[in-house]
Amino acid sequence: MDVGAGPVAGPPGGGTGVTFLARLACPRCGREYDARVPTNLCACGSPLLAHYDLAAVGRAVSPGAFAGREASLWRYRELLPVADPAHVTTLGEGWTPLLPAPAYGRHVGLSRLLVKDESLLPTGSFKARGAAVGVSRARELGIRHVAMPTNGNAGAAWAAYAARAGLRATIAMPEAAPAVTRRECSVVGAELRLVPGLIGDAGAWIADLVANSRGAVFDVSTLKEPYRVEGKKTMGLEIVEQLGWRVPDVIVYPTGGGVGLIGIHKALRELGALGWIADRMPRLVAVQSTGCAPVVAAFEAGERRVKPWPDAHTVAFGITVPAPLGDELILDALYATGGTAVAVDDADILADLREFGRREGLWLCPEGAACLTGVRTLLDTGWLDPDAEIVILNTGGGLKYPDVL
Repeated sequence: MDVGAGPVAGPPGGGTGVTFLARLACPRCGREYDARVPTNLCACGSPLLAHYDLAAVGRAVSPGAFAGREASLWRYRELLPVADPAHVTTLGEGWTPLLPAPAYGRHVGLSRLLVKDESLLPTGSFKARGAAVGVSRARELGIRHVAMPTNGNAGAAWAAYAARAGLRATIAMPEAAPAVTRRECSVVGAELRLVPGLIGDAGAWIADLVANSRGAVFDVSTLKEPYRVEGKKTMGLEIVEQLGWRVPDVIVYPTGGGVGLIGIHKALRELGALGWIADRMPRLVAVQSTGCAPVVAAFEAGERRVKPWPDAHTVAFGITVPAPLGDELILDALYATGGTAVAVDDADILADLREFGRREGLWLCPEGAACLTGVRTLLDTGWLDPDAEIVILNTGGGLKYPDVL
């Protein structure tokens, strides 16, 4: 449990609110940083994580208090990093449905399959969670210009929330990114740069921009700032609350950069430290495509770091991340929960996307459909029990991928 000296005030010049955010800390070397200062990576190169005074959180709020709050991710404000409510930037994100999928479940031999449907979020994907919290905290810390590489949906979300907050946004994405995400960036006034190659190439362009900006541009690339993961962890908080403050047996997540998986694991650990859930953790599963599976390869080899995946490609464009920065955190989450990682073929992803739509009436994104294929694969190998309660994450709407089918 993280026990600090109590809640810390917001940044100088901020409002009168308080947050239970205590510090930033490196999960690799343990070095700590002042959460009131805009910070990217640790000096050792690792992402930083936000730590809260959980003892104070426990004194301030209990699980029963959340039921009467707004149906958004901001209902969990004690476990989020924004000190002054005036800086909260919102488009109504969070509290997405947790839907039973009985027809598809019967088809594949599962009795308790649930889908957390993130397609209903603003900008049409789960990226709105990280953008809402990341932009809000950036605004609170006095940042005026954010920049990031993206495979599409994250850039669209950060562009929208930056516009809402009155911040300038520069977004770089591969030329092959979904066309709708490019239009989303343009319509909200972001500066969009299309880069030949993959997300790593877009990242290199952003790195040059930031390096030459003399501090005027802040890099909000995946896990290069500590607050996107705080928004993503609310998926885990919602799943637990929606199940009556208990955990499912398995949570299945489509893994590219892996921020959502890291965030869900962080949420579960915080809830466990608070004593709001039992000691049992759900097993976490990372699903990747056979065309880009660096996490799967590392997991199967028992490693804690990935090797960059050559010639990465998959129809599930959002998980085309050849070398995720958060590889250690992803793999740690899998090892710590007794989880696993599985790679699935694109043809099977598309087949499951169609089958699920026909039986359940929901058009999943390819990344969400990859979770279905992963579940079928693990059921066939005996890793999954047919009676297990399984939650898959549908991380966006199929409408954003009109050319996939």
